[in-house]
Amino acid sequence: MVGPPVVKTHHFALHLACTQASQSEAGLFPLPGPWVGVLIPKRWARRAVTRNTIRRQIYEVARLGRDQLPQSALVVRLRSEFSRKQFISATSDVLKAAVRAELQTLLARLQASQSARPAADSPRPERGYHAV
Repeated sequence: MVGPPVVKTHHFALHLACTQASQSEAGLFPLPGPWVGVLIPKRWARRAVTRNTIRRQIYEVARLGRDQLPQSALVVRLRSEFSRKQFISATSDVLKAAVRAELQTLLARLQASQSARPAADSPRPERGYHAV
């Protein structure tokens, strides 16, 4: 989270860190593969049930799209709130669908940016993520 987000949507920002260590360093994670972390501030989702719903949707979209994710650590950060006027229930199917659709857009933008990025330009390692 030191640098700017790699890709953004209206509600989410995605930060990326390389998990591959050089030969002299120990790796950040015990197993290779994509690792996903979630950051949902109370500022943007006041109710715990809303934060948990959004978190579960992030992990599920990442799990389903695991094959398309880069071999890196990804942090998905909520950057603005979902309107409580539009999404009255914290666990409504409408909210879940909106979160999933936006996350799929976020991951599609990540794939597009990764295909346009040169191989030598890799983000630096970070710590504190969960396996997908």
